[in-house]
Amino acid sequence: MAVTIRDVAALAGVHVSTVSRAMSAPHLVNAATRERVMTAARQLGYRPNRAASALTTGRTHNLGLIVADIANPFFPPLIKAAQAYAREREYHVFVADTDEDPQIEEELIGTLAKQVDGVVLVAPRLSNQSIERLSLELPFVVVNRQVKGVSAVLMDIGHGTGLAVEHLLGLGHRRLLLLAGPRGSWSSAQMERAARLALLDRDDVELVITGPNAPTETGGIAAAEGVGRSGATGVIAYNDLVAIGVIEGLTRAGVRVPEEVSVVGVDDTVAGRLNRPKLTTIVMPTPAAGRSAVDLLLQTIDGGGVSAQTSLQTSLVERESTGPAPAG
Repeated sequence: MAVTIRDVAALAGVHVSTVSRAMSAPHLVNAATRERVMTAARQLGYRPNRAASALTTGRTHNLGLIVADIANPFFPPLIKAAQAYAREREYHVFVADTDEDPQIEEELIGTLAKQVDGVVLVAPRLSNQSIERLSLELPFVVVNRQVKGVSAVLMDIGHGTGLAVEHLLGLGHRRLLLLAGPRGSWSSAQMERAARLALLDRDDVELVITGPNAPTETGGIAAAEGVGRSGATGVIAYNDLVAIGVIEGLTRAGVRVPEEVSVVGVDDTVAGRLNRPKLTTIVMPTPAAGRSAVDLLLQTIDGGGVSAQTSLQTSLVERESTGPAPAG
């Protein structure tokens, strides 16, 4: 005979409604009570019927997580952390990849809309107006984007960019190049703003900004020729992949890194740590962003759409791809 929710309630010594809340909205149940309920469920081998629950509560207990490019090593740690946190809250996560295409992004949202309770958009390429419109139909949290009325998790790339500029100035570099990211990127705009602000009172330093650039290693290789033409000795790339591509392109051209040109990336990915030279980079707290995004999304779902914002700190790790500016 199949185990029912009433059997779990009887073993745990609680009301049936408490069992239901413990499994559908665990944050509304006292921790000790929830643990008692879950222990009873495990002992009895009880598994909630998600389809039946969705019919009665309107909840699927599924979440969507849409990223710009799943092949980019920036995203997997965020995805893994988001999925782990969602499991703790009895939710499942559907992951989708837009390949940096806003049209695909909107199509995916439409496809997921009836299958999930809400969506996390990571580094979205859609316009703010489109996200605002879609958020009227489905709860959203955006990561590294600010959209009016939509909950957001922001990694403070502006702070990290300021640290990178200070690092290069401390090494004697006086001509800097910022390689911007794809068109419409919030992070790229924040980096540009922070770099200009950091050099506001430095008449002895020149800042060159080029872009948009594809956020890939190939994009970095293509940008390397422009690095040589710019005369810059210090480069801050949009992300680690672009930085790795720049180093590859410079090396092919006979330019030594860091002896002649120093390169800073963004993200602190495994690829940057394994690269030679190892990459100096801005550390982005991607696992924390994944957990925070799911937490904010569940709060948004339970709170009837009330938006909130979380900001996470960035830092700089110095490795082998930066060094003193060349003499003269």
